[in-house]
Amino acid sequence: MKILVQGVNHKTAGVDIREKLAFNGSKLEEGIFGLRKLPEVREAALLSTCNRVELYTFVSNASAATESIRNFLSEFHGIKRADFERALFTLSGPDAVRHIFRVSSSLDSMVLGEPQILGQIKDCFAFALDKKTTGVLLNKLMKKAISTAKRVRTETRIAENAVSISFAAVELARKIFKDLSGKSFMLLGAGEMAELAARHLVNNGVAGVMVVNRTYDRGCELASEFNGRAVRFEDFLQELVHADIIICSTGAPAYVLNKDQMQKVMKERRQKPVFIIDISVPRNIDPEINNLDNVYLYDVDNLQDVVDTNVQGRMAEAQKAEAIIDEEVEKFSRWMSALESVPTIVALRQKADEIRREELDKFINRFPDLDETKIKAVDYMAGAIINKLIHPPTVALKEDVDDRDELIATIKKLYGLGEDEE
Repeated sequence: MKILVQGVNHKTAGVDIREKLAFNGSKLEEGIFGLRKLPEVREAALLSTCNRVELYTFVSNASAATESIRNFLSEFHGIKRADFERALFTLSGPDAVRHIFRVSSSLDSMVLGEPQILGQIKDCFAFALDKKTTGVLLNKLMKKAISTAKRVRTETRIAENAVSISFAAVELARKIFKDLSGKSFMLLGAGEMAELAARHLVNNGVAGVMVVNRTYDRGCELASEFNGRAVRFEDFLQELVHADIIICSTGAPAYVLNKDQMQKVMKERRQKPVFIIDISVPRNIDPEINNLDNVYLYDVDNLQDVVDTNVQGRMAEAQKAEAIIDEEVEKFSRWMSALESVPTIVALRQKADEIRREELDKFINRFPDLDETKIKAVDYMAGAIINKLIHPPTVALKEDVDDRDELIATIKKLYGLGEDEE
């Protein structure tokens, strides 16, 4: 009996393969029931996101289950095994456990430390619980994966600091203003990266949003999304005085804001600090503006430097996270090993008690004149002897050893415990 993981992710397969193997919508329910019905599969959970499709199972035979699951994927999605098999990875035992813990802790994510995957793991587990396709093993495993991810986030700084241009903009804005709530904001232009940064700023409490676009209708459309107001491009200089934060991405061939213009704006603002991000390439904001007091201008290269520094920081924290995962994998392996030994330990104890009762009955029949006190004394002595005899094999069964299956088989054979339990 083993934990088995099979699947594809952003490291092993392109989006063309991942989308063919995805379990979207009603396919998720149909897929998890189909997976659970495979003869070798005792428990099943299914994770399907834009970056990965992974099947988590507890199986009776890893080799047979590997083949069954591959055939299942082929038949379910109507694609040939040859079309996806090279991209498919297979892990079993502790390697499978480690992979699931790394996934939940975002160590296997495209963006190291990203928070979304933990929510996706929780959804995956909740869905499997609802459909009753998991049992003792996978329930314990998924709960442990979630608690391990929380421990990683608590004990390391892997989720701190921005690792995208848009998040870096928010991080820098926080350093300047500390509290973003109530700060006014102007989006100058409508580049994709600038819009994403704007959404992050709004989500972090920025208010009084102004959207400036050469196409006024497009500006109105964006402004409604941000609960703000549209400003005509020719009027943006007059409105600039009301903006604490400015993100610019106009695509203009020359500067749309120069030092003299910004100097007048700062005078009207009475030198209140302004944070400006110029994501445009070529730059649309005159770099000389950065020489003005209380004006903080950053371009896309500055933001990339922040991102690169933060990525290095997250990678350093990832080493601490890997140590936590190693520890948690070992704990889970010990728990699972002990669980595998339970039926044999129970059978051994039952066998010993059966022998004790049989021999005690023979002894009583042989010496019918013994009083109750002496019978209890003999019974106690017999129990003590048996406990000492079965103590060594019981301890051995509970230990985390590589040859556990052989040990279980040997003890069953020596003590005549019958057929192997599944």
